[in-house]
Amino acid sequence: MKTLENLKNKKLFLFDIDGTLAVGDTLYEGSAELISHIESIGGKTYYITNNSTKSGRDYVEKFRSAFSLETREDQFITSGLMTLRFLKKNYADKKIFVLGTASFVAELRRNGLRITETAEKEIDCVVAAYDSELTYEKLVQVSRVLLTTEAPFYATNPDLRCPIDFGFIPDCGSICNMITATTDKKPVYLGKPSREVVDLCLELSGFTREETLVVGDRLYTDIACGINGGVDTCVVFSGEARPEDMKSTPYPADYTFSDIKELLAHCI
Repeated sequence: MKTLENLKNKKLFLFDIDGTLAVGDTLYEGSAELISHIESIGGKTYYITNNSTKSGRDYVEKFRSAFSLETREDQFITSGLMTLRFLKKNYADKKIFVLGTASFVAELRRNGLRITETAEKEIDCVVAAYDSELTYEKLVQVSRVLLTTEAPFYATNPDLRCPIDFGFIPDCGSICNMITATTDKKPVYLGKPSREVVDLCLELSGFTREETLVVGDRLYTDIACGINGGVDTCVVFSGEARPEDMKSTPYPADYTFSDIKELLAHCI
């Protein structure tokens, strides 16, 4: 039985960022206070984000400059990091076609991977990411590879839309849906909701599943990730999910709150 009192026993908090703790450069009320409380009780925070356009180093700088919060690079478990780990393990010496931003491609190359952005022969796998620099030519190239080779198709994350100050913009899942509609090829997603995201945080932190809480605003990525990882989950209605979604979702959260500030009130 999940009770509100159980929240006081949580020590490892896995936070989504956009729509959960903040939107754009605006930190939600209660976010800094909750992070400080977790530190004060000897807990740890990790930030599990499906935004593949930023590295852990980028997020450290953003948290410092935009939010006045000090963090460490290893606290950010991004879909880009999960994709990099997967590719280094399975395609270290292979040729990889990537659809993504210049910074994402550069990060993969810096880690020694053989990356191409044009349709070539002998492509070993295809990877798509959220791409704010998307062009029609990129879509032509990825379609050519998927339709003329047997290369398996992977993607960083299934999010359909990304929160922004005026609402939402298309995310990786929407880009992949367009590619799938064209090629009939569906990707395997490597970021949330993969249980490996939770497993990595447990490995890094040393806490147990019982001490862990995943907090997010999206049911099919954040809450599904916690469910897949076997830990308790909390949805906040400050981003995509709405209270009425709880009636029919296949990903029911253990706890529901209007925002981070309300969650904080039950943790202290």
